[in-house]
Amino acid sequence: MKHFLDIHTTPADELRGMIDKAHAMKTARAGRPKGAPDDDQPLKGHMVALIFEKPSTRTRVSFDVGVRQMGGETMVLSGKEMQLGHGETIADTARVLSRYVDLIMIRTFEEQTLLEMAEHATVPVINGLTNRTHPCQIMADVMTYEEHRGPIAGRKVVWAGDGNNVCASFLHAAGQFGFDFTFTGPPTLDPEPEFVGFAREKGSKVFIERDPFKAVAGADLVVTDTWVSMHDPESAKERRHNQLRPYQVNEALMEMAKADSLFMHCLPAHRNDEATSAVMDGPHSVIFDEAENRLHAQKAVMRWCLGV
Repeated sequence: MKHFLDIHTTPADELRGMIDKAHAMKTARAGRPKGAPDDDQPLKGHMVALIFEKPSTRTRVSFDVGVRQMGGETMVLSGKEMQLGHGETIADTARVLSRYVDLIMIRTFEEQTLLEMAEHATVPVINGLTNRTHPCQIMADVMTYEEHRGPIAGRKVVWAGDGNNVCASFLHAAGQFGFDFTFTGPPTLDPEPEFVGFAREKGSKVFIERDPFKAVAGADLVVTDTWVSMHDPESAKERRHNQLRPYQVNEALMEMAKADSLFMHCLPAHRNDEATSAVMDGPHSVIFDEAENRLHAQKAVMRWCLGV
């Protein structure tokens, strides 16, 4: 049984296989209606539970559509409906769900919830997001870069802003896919040393550069994310804006990157905060290809988990 819990806990060659499969599945669907089933129906007869403690647009829709395209069925469950961990234990929930479904995707707050679910489930579990990491997003991001520019190995990726869960998974990917990574942001929002250490141990060059213009110089890919979470109090939001304003990705900053550089943002975005609309809608941006590729990358992840 294979869980997809994090990029750094999944073998690099199997990650590569998932990316290649995602490209192939996307190509096979070219020009077809969105609701049309795939020619291959590897999830026919399978039931997938999609658990959301955190609200979601892209994760919910992309997983739901992906399962349906591959012939399976979904059961969407909210944290409020389940009261996950508030009554019945997570371990017992995992054991019960495993009697009903073939695969569990969970989007939750605490990493420990994910780990406990995987420990006690007897079916594969996929990390749809935790407060620490977001591996499905970065699988889509690697796929998107390679779709436009070829292999990501050896490239320079720059993260501007908050060293959050998406940044953490990018650092894991740097180690597993062999690209270099520069973080630019305030010291109070640096990525965890554990994530930086993983990438460096795998041979990636990882730099912390406070000057965003120096950081972005010669970048192949510039990435940012929202400065605030929907759950942050108002006082924290104002403080974060003050800290992160110098790291906004705007046209002047993108001019420091390579002429053929790409810009990514996992969305949802607060336009003209972390990135300007001119950049988001500009020639470097691939943000909507990136959003679409959540569908294809996650289909490949689900197939890998189920061995189909």
